[in-house]
Amino acid sequence: MANPNYRRYAAGGVVSNTGTWMQRVAQDWLVLQLAAGSGATALGITTGLQFLPFLLLTPFAGLVADRMPKHRLLQLTNIGMAVPAGILGILAVTGVAQVWHVYVLALILGAASAFDAPARQSFVSELVDPVDLTNAVGLNSASFNAARLVGPGLAGLLIAAFGGGAVATGWVILLNAVSYAAPIWSLRHLDVSRIDAATPVSRGPGAIREGLAYVRARPDLMLVLGLVFFAGTFGLNFQITSALMATEVFAKGPEEFGLLGTVLAIGSLTGALLAARRTQVRHRLVVGAALAFGVSVVLSGLMPSYLAFAVWAPVTGFLALTMITAANTYMQLHTDAGVRGRVMALYMMIFMGGTPLGAPIIGWIGHEYGARWTLVGGGLMTIAGVALSAIMYLRLQRARHQRADEVAEPVVETASAAF
Repeated sequence: MANPNYRRYAAGGVVSNTGTWMQRVAQDWLVLQLAAGSGATALGITTGLQFLPFLLLTPFAGLVADRMPKHRLLQLTNIGMAVPAGILGILAVTGVAQVWHVYVLALILGAASAFDAPARQSFVSELVDPVDLTNAVGLNSASFNAARLVGPGLAGLLIAAFGGGAVATGWVILLNAVSYAAPIWSLRHLDVSRIDAATPVSRGPGAIREGLAYVRARPDLMLVLGLVFFAGTFGLNFQITSALMATEVFAKGPEEFGLLGTVLAIGSLTGALLAARRTQVRHRLVVGAALAFGVSVVLSGLMPSYLAFAVWAPVTGFLALTMITAANTYMQLHTDAGVRGRVMALYMMIFMGGTPLGAPIIGWIGHEYGARWTLVGGGLMTIAGVALSAIMYLRLQRARHQRADEVAEPVVETASAAF
């Protein structure tokens, strides 16, 4: 925080992140109001569409992040996220919003987010010295989850205060649209001379393949990507699972639904602050946190009451953020600067791009088998994914060592012959 550029950047992020979490609750509540009787399926489709661009566009977004000054790119992406939020808010406030409107605007918002994510993730390493990177990533997560602590609860209170219906959600979504002005202002007021920007990647064919080849040659990076894929696809679906548990299992309203996001963020914020204190991150921490997170999600689905579910939520949030922050930090610290944008784009594509696959499945499970199975099934899939990723990592490491031995053998024989 002694870095002036980082202070400005973080301040803008707190405001925008608060608005983002408010919209997440408002958008989910809007879908539940508009799609009565099929809310679980509609939530799954909405979440899937919002994250589909991460699967389709992120590789190109990473290349753009490696070629374009990131502080300029981030200003454009924030505008790109503000516009669909403003349109959805106006549609809801005027009472003309329909489910298909939410679907289309969620897809557009996701497209802007897909270009924002790799630039934002890799921009931190240009703002601070390498020795402060772990701390900066942890503080970014703390900022995100401090907003998560306030945003959902505030959204629930505002929705209830404005009447609790679809129109009420529109005012909350409009507040999010306005909140994007804060990061745009902070980015425009950074001291560009103190940004340690990486050398832009030259234009030419094969740049995306180069990033993929870099990751394929690194079993440790492949392990982290495998873990975040399973956790992100099947475990981190709180937008759907919390909504279904609050409404279908515990028969609660918007205030209690928003409160679940807030108590979840208590644990997330704690995990982020502890992450900011670490001086190094090993892939073993990512594995252990992912496994513990999967177990925690299963236990969440077995909680007998709303109170028990809410009390356990901070534990789940803590483990989720420990895993996410450790994975993010490991990818940045162990990646060359010249390919960091593309590597972080691949990370975001796998981490968040799995949601279009997992969210409709989780929504369908909730519709067919009940809300509890969205958590129990998602947690079990996360645990299975940890085991599978660990097995693949060990096999890749073994193959890598074998290739190294085969290369070294002829060298030893040649040296012996010469002697």
